Amino acid sequence: MHSLVHFRLASAAVVAALFSSACGGEPKNAAAGPPTGGASGGTAGAATTPVAGTPVPGGPGGAPAGGARRTASVVLGAADVAKVARGSIEAGIPVAGDLRPIETLSLKARLEGNVEQVYVREGDRVRTGMTLARLEAVDFESALRSAEADVVSARTASSTAQWNFDQSRDLFQAGAIAERDLRATEQAAVAAKAQLAAAEARLRAAQSQVRDTRVTAPVNGTIQFRRVQGGERILRGAELFTLVRSEVLELAAALPARRASEVKPGQAVRFLADGRTFSGRVARVSPTIDPASRSVTAYVQIPNPNGELKGNTFSSGQIIAQVLQNVMVIPQPAVRTGQEGRPFVYRITAGELEQVPVTVGVIDEARGLVEVKEGLQLGDQVVVGNVGTLGRGMKAQIIGTERGPGAERARGGETRESGPGGAGRGGQRRDSTAARKAAPDSAARAKAPRKPTG
Repeated sequence: MHSLVHFRLASAAVVAALFSSACGGEPKNAAAGPPTGGASGGTAGAATTPVAGTPVPGGPGGAPAGGARRTASVVLGAADVAKVARGSIEAGIPVAGDLRPIETLSLKARLEGNVEQVYVREGDRVRTGMTLARLEAVDFESALRSAEADVVSARTASSTAQWNFDQSRDLFQAGAIAERDLRATEQAAVAAKAQLAAAEARLRAAQSQVRDTRVTAPVNGTIQFRRVQGGERILRGAELFTLVRSEVLELAAALPARRASEVKPGQAVRFLADGRTFSGRVARVSPTIDPASRSVTAYVQIPNPNGELKGNTFSSGQIIAQVLQNVMVIPQPAVRTGQEGRPFVYRITAGELEQVPVTVGVIDEARGLVEVKEGLQLGDQVVVGNVGTLGRGMKAQIIGTERGPGAERARGGETRESGPGGAGRGGQRRDSTAARKAAPDSAARAKAPRKPTG
């Protein structure tokens, strides 16, 4: 009996539904509210909004069941839209790598001995001729004094031998001595001069050894490494310090061989390092192409007088090969590539997205700009970056640019027309909230006693 009753009730519900559909009506639950999935609250995204009464192919009589067509829409923020404008653009060759000091010097010991004192540490800035360390110089100073004495003795012997030669020459001219005696004094004078030259050479060597006991800075720079301590005994040729010159930094950039002819010494270079922008120039270009990598090396130098950049800092930039002025430019993320490999952009026209093929020119990768030669006009609005799935004909709503009551409504508080009677869920919440706030105030005013009138 219960099964028969349930069957009859189900049959009656089915018949009522079929009758309602045949009469063009809709179930009561069909208009409960707008479909979910739309983007609101200022977040870009795609949404589908039903437009009632617009027939589309696919259903009986050219309209689908329900008599509505679903139109996609997208909500964009102010940062997702850019206008076509005129500006300058730089055509360059990208480069990247480590900025190395212009020169790195390894200071080594020229003598074997004990280190008496070290005057500098890592990170100290030094000037040309500044003493960095000193070796014990007692033995070398003694050798210097002996060499000086030898020079004095040799100079005296040479002077005496030269006087004897001069006297013998006069006597030989007068016929007082034989030619043999003249030749003997002449050879003695020559030997004395040779001994004097040898003594002077030993003196210079001794002086050099004394100077080498003081390790000095050959150029202005900064101590990178200190490898010696006071009291150590070092051998000849041992490395003592590493000195770097960082007032100029240099980048060895490998460029494709096909673009080697575009790079010449003196060209400007813009760099980005440590979040800051620096300018430099091309100092040298290698005359040959590397057969292994098929690249040519360009040496770029960046002035660094105040030491703002450290050696081996990674940087990226571009060599400026050409500068174009007063051309139409758009952000590089606005340009997309189609299935056929042709670039296009999404232009916003009358609140709808339009897919427009464009012809691009110079691409400024450093500043993220692209030159547009054909396809757009000044002032056109284009979609920038990845904001979700886009397509031609989609409705586009831009939020975040208004300043007034309408801006707040665009962020989710406006009354939407997708629900029955033109009021969406957002508008119903605002109305009910306002009514609840107004009710206590009305009750309070009703209970308040009236002031008697005169």
